[in-house]
Amino acid sequence: MNNSALYSLKGITSEEFKYVQQTMHGMTDQQGEQFMIFYMDKRKSPSDILLFTLLGFIVIAGVQRFVMGQIGMGLLYFFTGGLCLMGTTLDAINHKNLANEYNRKMANEITLMVRS
Repeated sequence: MNNSALYSLKGITSEEFKYVQQTMHGMTDQQGEQFMIFYMDKRKSPSDILLFTLLGFIVIAGVQRFVMGQIGMGLLYFFTGGLCLMGTTLDAINHKNLANEYNRKMANEITLMVRS
């Protein structure tokens, strides 16, 4: 499997790289290409999550949660001012973990779709 598309992903961490490689193991070339097309469209880079989180301090709390599809948490952050800014602060500190969780979830969903 050609990893050049993985190397071109903005902000990819070594942990994410290894996980995506494992996920793609055993896929045909066509399945791998389909996976990468969908994955490149769906994934979020840690720097993007950090940017959205920092916007929560200035503009609207919870933007990062809405972007990751966590509508309930986004609404909670919105109406509580990012849980009095403590939740937003924790999200800023843990932005890489948030991005990795989201990207793993997307990789699993895409894998199911591509292999079926």
